[in-house]
Amino acid sequence: MSSSISRRTVIAGGLATAAALTLAACGSKSGKNGDVQGIKVDGDTATITIGATPKPHVEILKWVQDNLTKGSGIKLDIKEINDYQTPNSSLEDGSLAANFYQTPNFLAQQNKEKGYDFVSIADVHIEPMGIYTSKGYKDVKEIKEGGTIVLNNDPANTARGLKLLAQAGLIELDKSAELPSDTDVTSNPKKLKFTTVDGAQVYKSMPDAEAAVINGNYAIDAGLNPKKDALVLEKGGKDSEYPNQLVVRKADKDNEHLKKLAKLLNDEKLRDYISKTWPDGAVVAAF
Repeated sequence: MSSSISRRTVIAGGLATAAALTLAACGSKSGKNGDVQGIKVDGDTATITIGATPKPHVEILKWVQDNLTKGSGIKLDIKEINDYQTPNSSLEDGSLAANFYQTPNFLAQQNKEKGYDFVSIADVHIEPMGIYTSKGYKDVKEIKEGGTIVLNNDPANTARGLKLLAQAGLIELDKSAELPSDTDVTSNPKKLKFTTVDGAQVYKSMPDAEAAVINGNYAIDAGLNPKKDALVLEKGGKDSEYPNQLVVRKADKDNEHLKKLAKLLNDEKLRDYISKTWPDGAVVAAF
């Protein structure tokens, strides 16, 4: 059986447009190894312009900047971006040399849908997606029949959210679907309804629904503690299929400065920082 998803478009246009305009001024034309779009070389130091969503991505990059870049020959010009589209469009137009916010399924979907030619050069960390509620429920079994579940509206994260609902036993999905949507729901005993909104708005939409499936970064940003507050968290630790990655244009994947950044983002000192900063498992090193 299939359930219908009502598409509610939440426009974060002001944020995205402002970010894009700010970033556009940072780009430079690409060339050979030391002259990549978004990298400015001054003597022995290369400044890499990188875009990232706020928590925990910008926090991690700032820690790397303050603690690991000394003597490495690179510096970071970190651009904080509050939506899931601008980091990739700004990487495409050369405003950024790299971005840090997306998972493999989202990257694959964006490459296919937008025609990007981006690749990951480092797995950095994992943020488990969770099912949350403002109704005071302690178990997903308490979710009422016919209730609405809020999901992230981009196809990759909608699919990821549906898989989590299936993991929780609320629905069943066609196992042959690589990127499941509502049409791939084969069993829905509670007759749940699904609505999708921009990822940054899922938490804000939770009071109007029985539950919401929230990406880890947005849960952290909202002050939620995934291990304590989520009714169900995604399975997986280091071997999760959803590591957050350092992404660059494919043509630049062998750039020496970007490779240095990838190495710093897999440094043992960063692993220790992540484990001490998020001891509750809200963020887990993926290397």
